[in-house]
Amino acid sequence: MKQQISTFLTFQENNAEEAMNFYISLFENSKVIDIHRYGKDGPGKEGSVMMARFELNGKQFMCSDSFVKHQWTFTPAISNWVECKDEAEQSALFSKLSENGFVMMPLNNYGFSRRFGWVADRFGISWQVNLQ
Repeated sequence: MKQQISTFLTFQENNAEEAMNFYISLFENSKVIDIHRYGKDGPGKEGSVMMARFELNGKQFMCSDSFVKHQWTFTPAISNWVECKDEAEQSALFSKLSENGFVMMPLNNYGFSRRFGWVADRFGISWQVNLQ
């Protein structure tokens, strides 16, 4: 079996499926690969995501709804980096990701690329969108 390294997102508000579907709607060539749900006997909320695998433009991610309330949440210290093909794509992506989220660095030229922005989306996931 080939070793695969994937990003795993642990959601604590039973919104893993909502987040996964939101991300899939943003990127071409994206899809849900599989999804396993908690049943009526738990331990998680019935119907919530025990574990799901999905692809964003061919890159695999995994997610779940944690039935344990952890002391931590997502941090911007680890983020998803997206290279955009043009300003239109970057602006649209940045706008959708920042809706009900938090803009850490608005789209601008910060000296290391032509145009860059950093945002935490409404689920708390951090995204850096870049245009070389």
